[in-house]
Amino acid sequence: MPASLALIAVGGNSLITDNDHMTVEDQYRAVCETAEHIADLVEAGYKVVVTHGNGPQVGFILRRSEIAREVAHMHPVPLVSCDADTQGAIGYQIQQALDNEFRKRKIALSAATIVTQIQVDPEDEAFRKPAKPIGQFYSEDEARLLKEAYPDWSLVEDAGRGFRRVVASPLPKKIIELDAIKALLEKDFCVVAAGGGGIPVVESSDGSLEGRDAVIDKDFASAFLSYEIGAEVFIISTGVKEVCLNFGKPDQKSLNRITAAEAEEFLNQGHFAAGSMAPKIKAALDFLNRGGKEVIITSPENLKEAVLKGAGTHITP
Repeated sequence: MPASLALIAVGGNSLITDNDHMTVEDQYRAVCETAEHIADLVEAGYKVVVTHGNGPQVGFILRRSEIAREVAHMHPVPLVSCDADTQGAIGYQIQQALDNEFRKRKIALSAATIVTQIQVDPEDEAFRKPAKPIGQFYSEDEARLLKEAYPDWSLVEDAGRGFRRVVASPLPKKIIELDAIKALLEKDFCVVAAGGGGIPVVESSDGSLEGRDAVIDKDFASAFLSYEIGAEVFIISTGVKEVCLNFGKPDQKSLNRITAAEAEEFLNQGHFAAGSMAPKIKAALDFLNRGGKEVIITSPENLKEAVLKGAGTHITP
């Protein structure tokens, strides 16, 4: 019997644990911990594709570029190139951590990272209404000073954790490297793909591709890829063990097993924050509405318990 195929979407924020652990070395330690949990699923017989977010990381790279321009008059790095940078850097860390974990466990597998372009609609309204949070969190005072210094920035309050810069986040329409991803899966590679939601590109009238400055939401891109590769289960690895109603309030209630209809109802009732859980629920619904069988939302350390023993939040058609 062929192995079940699971796509695991690792959140960019889950690799930056807090404001005291934001270095590349800190991130790699978080990646190594996540790789252990992914390897648990591989040992249990799953074939795995890994995607990852890049919200904090792409913001850091973009800010470094801006500082270099201001201080040393260096050329700026376009946001779309920052997307590509995060795919390479985070993909390298995940790939290396998985290979090391496989070697340690004597699992005869290798990981491979595909730098993935994802086609978007140049007329997507997201280009007119930036909404995707990137970079670090700022206090209200810091946000006010940044807005004065950079009037063209859009800053919004994000999930009660502070203010963040927001950029355009168009919906994915086509995965350019889909055949390459499928070919690697057929050769039994553990594939890292669509990092940071993929590199947003648009197609010209002659068929050529051109990058666009934006950050595609990794959960929407991951749901799209899950469907395209025929994954049985779409797993969203995030900072909480399970999805909750009234999160952070005295009457907080954990959700273990719900239907897509129930998830949509809770979403419409406003239970999920726009910059946090709401995109994950919307991505889950997108996957299930396309014919997907199951979505699991849980924390990295809870992956094995969620997949094999029913922990976390499970959403089904």
